[in-house]
Amino acid sequence: MAFLSSHQSSSFCLFKSCLTFLLLALFQSHTVSSALIMSLRKHHSHPQHRRPMFQTNQSTCALFTGTWVRDDSYPLYQYSNCPIIDPEYNCQMYGRPDSGYLKYRWQPLNCQLPRFDGLVFLSKMRGKNVMFVGDSLGKNQWESLICMISAAAPQTQTQMSRGDPFSTFKFLEYGLSISFYKARYLVDIDVVQGKRILKLDDIAGNGNAWRMADVLMFNTGHWWSHQGSLQGWDLIQSGGTYHQDMDRLVAMEKGMRTWANWVDTNVDITRTRVFFLSISPTHYDPSEWSAGATVTTTKNCYGETAPMTGTTYPATYPDQMRVVDEVLGEMHVPTYLLDITMLSELRKDGHPSIYSGGLSPAQRANPERSADCSHWCLPGLPDTWNELFYTVLFY
Repeated sequence: MAFLSSHQSSSFCLFKSCLTFLLLALFQSHTVSSALIMSLRKHHSHPQHRRPMFQTNQSTCALFTGTWVRDDSYPLYQYSNCPIIDPEYNCQMYGRPDSGYLKYRWQPLNCQLPRFDGLVFLSKMRGKNVMFVGDSLGKNQWESLICMISAAAPQTQTQMSRGDPFSTFKFLEYGLSISFYKARYLVDIDVVQGKRILKLDDIAGNGNAWRMADVLMFNTGHWWSHQGSLQGWDLIQSGGTYHQDMDRLVAMEKGMRTWANWVDTNVDITRTRVFFLSISPTHYDPSEWSAGATVTTTKNCYGETAPMTGTTYPATYPDQMRVVDEVLGEMHVPTYLLDITMLSELRKDGHPSIYSGGLSPAQRANPERSADCSHWCLPGLPDTWNELFYTVLFY
């Protein structure tokens, strides 16, 4: 502070004046957005670690706090024009009788989301590699983005390659690759003597495939709680020890910290942007959204045709999100949390239910046991996730 040395007799007064000015400026800045921040914290009951706001029209917008509004200009594409949609997400093709669920737009608290423009995406991401990494919810979002972009450029030449664990869709004219890498737990699973070993401390096998991406969108969550025939592993390895099982949240946190360490160690922030999709909710318990629900009326999302009104969901905030928040909050590489949990909780109407290509006629006749209330129809809710992704990428 060179100016103090030339005014030593009044240095203390100057210091107090500057400090007062700075504190006042900080207080004023805080006051403008404190109400919005508090509204987010009141719902989530945890600090927002990664940029929950963005600037638009000289105001601060809480992207993930808002309501669903009817908008007949939606959906952004038709299922019949996007042949890459998997049967499990293709509700209209497989007989869903209603279409009102396609006509809703997410309206943030105090701003308007920019309309998704596939040509803008292609132009700005020319020559880039966008990669989704995670489970079938990440795949849900990956296919949605491809459909949204393709609708804006139906004549552009494309190339599709499907594999396990890696699939990619290329817009050849633009040199843009949009890929999906299946890694349900993010960390590695190895097969040893016929046993699937979930290795909470190891991610090198999966991570090698992610190094060259320009944008990385990660997700995990649902598979950590699966048990019985749905469980994706036989043993857990942690700290050199094998476990038949362990507390699933503890296991998830260990795996997430291994992933976070990989990101902090391997991602070049001058080249790559990192995102994390928050936990996508399920709707198997109607008591979460309807006080009058009984076993004689409904047992899951089957028959739901409209979103909830309002800005909050009455059910408990997912415990897995507390793990995600804690791990992301301690990372060194900036990782943007695409916080879609609450806005998705309001969409009890958005699931495939029995209108999935993977179900037999007998299964469709028994929605109580067969309804899929975990994934999302396409077109549908993941399109909104990508509208938010688009907004954060380019605005």
